Amino acid sequence: MKGRHLFMERRNFLRLSATSAMAVAIAPSLVTQKLYAEDGSLFQTFEKVQLKDAEGNPLKSAALAVEENYVFHYPHVSTPAIMVNLATPAQKDIKLKAEDGTEYVYRGGMGANGTIVAYSAICPHQLTHPQPEMSMFQYVEEKGKTLAYDKGGVFVCSSHLSAFDPIEGGKVVGGPANEGLASIILEIDAEDNMWAVAVLGPVKFQDYFDAFKDEFEKFYGNRRKAKKLIKEEAKVQPLKNFSAELIQA
Repeated sequence: MKGRHLFMERRNFLRLSATSAMAVAIAPSLVTQKLYAEDGSLFQTFEKVQLKDAEGNPLKSAALAVEENYVFHYPHVSTPAIMVNLATPAQKDIKLKAEDGTEYVYRGGMGANGTIVAYSAICPHQLTHPQPEMSMFQYVEEKGKTLAYDKGGVFVCSSHLSAFDPIEGGKVVGGPANEGLASIILEIDAEDNMWAVAVLGPVKFQDYFDAFKDEFEKFYGNRRKAKKLIKEEAKVQPLKNFSAELIQA
């Protein structure tokens, strides 16, 4: 029985790519390095979803332009995320805390250089997020300027000037937000195809679903449909193509 139990646990392992071609196997129920997966609050696995470009072709990590904002929806059909191929590699093993004090560890960026990151694009302060009409939430390139922080290279919510550092696991570095961004865990396979597989960090999905009933009715029919989980694939496109207007303070 013990051997069978261990086998079942191994079947539940989630393969997470490291910053190179290597992969790290992590069992959510056995993590000892403060991912806090046991209660599902800060590490949640979802269906493995392949990222596809606007034409429906498998997205390759090599195709990502440096410091471009790419938007896709994950894990729900209405919850936006932004992926960026940073100019500087993300740091590894960053210890972070949620607003309630719960700790978790961000393992680093993806791709050959550890520069590819993805985060939930729902600001934890007041839930500002990219919309088809406009986006007030986006990554500002390193050479860019923002009123939210003393330098570029950060995600900025222009509603109330919160700033988040993607190099340090989405840590909040400026403004009124009390915690950082949730990270979308990615995989890159041997053929350079990209997949979204999990979410790490504090999420605001339920608050988001409670707050934007009119928006969900407009774009998805109702809130129930907006809460559906993404299955099989997710469309990725530049934020400038998704939102008619980009507003950045």
